[in-house]
Amino acid sequence: MDTRDQQRNAPVTQSDSAAARYCPPRPSALSPVVSLLRMVADGEGDLLSLLPASAYRVPIGPLGYSRRQIVVVNDPQLYRPILNDPGGIFPKNDLMVDALAPLVGDSMFISSGHRWRQQRRMIEPALSQLRVGQAFASMSAAIDDYEQRLCAQAASAQPLSLDVAMSHLTADIICRTVFSTSLDSNISRQVFESFKVFERSVAQVEIKRLIWDRAWQPAPQRPQVLDACATIRGCLGQLLDPHLNDPAAYNDICTSLMGAVDPQEGYRFTREELLDQLGVMFLAGHETTASVLIWVFFVLSQQPQLLQRVRAEVQQVVGNGPVLFEHIRQLSLVRNVFREALRLYPPITFIPRVANEDTRIGDYAVKRGAMVMISPWTIHRNESLWPDAHRFDPDRFDTTREQEQVAGAYLPFGLGPRVCAGAAFANTEAVLILTRLVRRFDLVPLAPQRVRPVARLTTRPREPIVCRVTLRGSAA
Repeated sequence: MDTRDQQRNAPVTQSDSAAARYCPPRPSALSPVVSLLRMVADGEGDLLSLLPASAYRVPIGPLGYSRRQIVVVNDPQLYRPILNDPGGIFPKNDLMVDALAPLVGDSMFISSGHRWRQQRRMIEPALSQLRVGQAFASMSAAIDDYEQRLCAQAASAQPLSLDVAMSHLTADIICRTVFSTSLDSNISRQVFESFKVFERSVAQVEIKRLIWDRAWQPAPQRPQVLDACATIRGCLGQLLDPHLNDPAAYNDICTSLMGAVDPQEGYRFTREELLDQLGVMFLAGHETTASVLIWVFFVLSQQPQLLQRVRAEVQQVVGNGPVLFEHIRQLSLVRNVFREALRLYPPITFIPRVANEDTRIGDYAVKRGAMVMISPWTIHRNESLWPDAHRFDPDRFDTTREQEQVAGAYLPFGLGPRVCAGAAFANTEAVLILTRLVRRFDLVPLAPQRVRPVARLTTRPREPIVCRVTLRGSAA
């Protein structure tokens, strides 16, 4: 049975009612020329605006017009070998490396080949501390503190930025997990504020560079990005140094990284290399989850029937008591709401690679230096892979509808050997945050009609989503 047959024969569920056929905000798909003009007019370098309508349909094809070949790949059978890349033909894209190197150096996030394999071997034991059973207490403690903050916000009747709220909460969780300290420390707060600058500025694309520059041409970053990176690395150093001075006093990811040794070559990280890896941990550990949670809470605010279903499940599984680790697996609807938000608003909008040599992707000729774009954004919205691709339908992840899913077509955390090692951590963290906050608070956007996504470091709203926060059931 092909995918279109599956769409016709898909079972009808509660979310198929007319009231629930909700398509959340997205850019309109236009012709390549009009898309380019729109991107220029926006002035933000937003790659979502650059995507033409064909980018959502083709298995593989060119992306716009440029001196440097840019290829978008949407077919799982074509992009799976690229992401596995046993021959090392498709390393991380040079523009991405240049953008992130001031913050994370030659860390595991952007390195390739032998260097990447060595770092992965060394970091694997530290990543075991991202196991959700160990981190669950830190997650719960951070949410305890943030619930008090939201209660005060509700009492003051002051609006809040949903973007800042989710970033603050997830940053607090990762601080507690990596450094055994909360975000309320002055150092951690400086890191958080600088990350806001970094996130907003680093991923903006200069049209001239994208269209006219050759591959591997240096791409210097803006002064504000370099300043933010220097601040972040300085603050991370202040969090690292107490661990270096007294490692026995801590039992966290930072300490595990300090003790990491390559089992094959006996290599240990220098202090600067530790800062590289800690930058990755902080970046990947809070920015990605925060971006998806922003969209989850926005969608729930626009879908009262779905919000009611979520609250009913939370009440049935948890009741009014504490949310325990064993509850997480039982909250299937909450988990599926997060998975659907990951599909429609994948935190990593593009997984860019560069061709190190002339090659072929299937029957498609690719030149050396070509930019190969594997985009979860377009793959997750491809109508040949997903029924009603633009509709928010968490029930598509119900176990009764598994036959609808195309193998390899869901990759919010990547695919292959470089798949995100913190995926289980992020899923548990998100389900816990959703469960805790939806049962106590209403978050109501003040201008929902203005919300639209852009591709920054992650998939974010173009403008902050300002919300009114109230205790659930209280008068607005």
